[in-house]
Amino acid sequence: MILADKIVRLRKKNGWSQEELAQKMNVSRQAVSKWESAQTIPELEKILQLGALFGVTTDYLLKDDMELEEFTSETIDSGVRQISIEEAGTYLVQSRESAKRIAVGTFLCVLSPIPLLLLGAASEYEKLNISENLAGCLGIMLLLFFVIAAVALFIYSGFQNEQYEYLDREEPFELQYGVSGMVREKQKEYRNQYIFWNIIATCICVASPIPLIVGAFSEQEFLITLLLTVTMVLAGIGACIFVVNCSIWTSMQKLLKEGDYTMEAKRKNRKMGAFSVVYWLILTAIYLAWSFSTNTWDKTWIVYVVGGVIYAALCVVWELVMNREK
Repeated sequence: MILADKIVRLRKKNGWSQEELAQKMNVSRQAVSKWESAQTIPELEKILQLGALFGVTTDYLLKDDMELEEFTSETIDSGVRQISIEEAGTYLVQSRESAKRIAVGTFLCVLSPIPLLLLGAASEYEKLNISENLAGCLGIMLLLFFVIAAVALFIYSGFQNEQYEYLDREEPFELQYGVSGMVREKQKEYRNQYIFWNIIATCICVASPIPLIVGAFSEQEFLITLLLTVTMVLAGIGACIFVVNCSIWTSMQKLLKEGDYTMEAKRKNRKMGAFSVVYWLILTAIYLAWSFSTNTWDKTWIVYVVGGVIYAALCVVWELVMNREK
């Protein structure tokens, strides 16, 4: 039995596809195909790697007269985490549930300034008999309540997902037999939904400023504030759809090591993630400092609009710089 036949036999015995073997060997599927069809012979380094992977001796692989498998005396532990089909299934379900909690937390953060805005506008009407100080105090308390609830949801989701953090880190892992096929099948089934909900979320976000634009033609301050809150609610709904939809999709990409979850992409994202945290913390500090010092909460929200545009531009520059470094 020649080397090509032995590779086919051992691969099938382990229940791996050519693509899965190629991933483990860090080569292309075409390379594995050529090995198995005897078009090419693996380099010595790859033969040694094949022996370690299959747990057989190099003599067995290289000697055509050896028909029976000769296993190594010690099982070589690759030290790479193995993900079973049960663990992968549990992770996908957990990611879906976690995405819903994070979406609710995001929605609460977006809505948090609304009570303050509405109470501030209501204090301008004498008939409502709400003092400006009382309105400000109640508004800030409600804002903090919303934020605290959102933070609690974020922390809880973080603890729930802690056991799967290795998927985000630059930590190697392998999918056991059948996992890749299962995840790809789910990805295929969800693809149309993913596209549909991304379109819906984008349309909602693009349309969200319409109430605010309409309010710009009014001279009634309370009506302007009310329309501003409608804009914020629409933006929050769009953000929630994005969070849930993208979380479900990325959970499958993480397992398959696709998109932003290849090893190279993870290294870039780690650096970008640190920058993003610092950027948005500084922006939030600017927003709160400006708002409390001027008490113009109906205007200071523009900080996030301008900050978002600048952030998008910085992301583009970051991507260009990282690509140039390749």
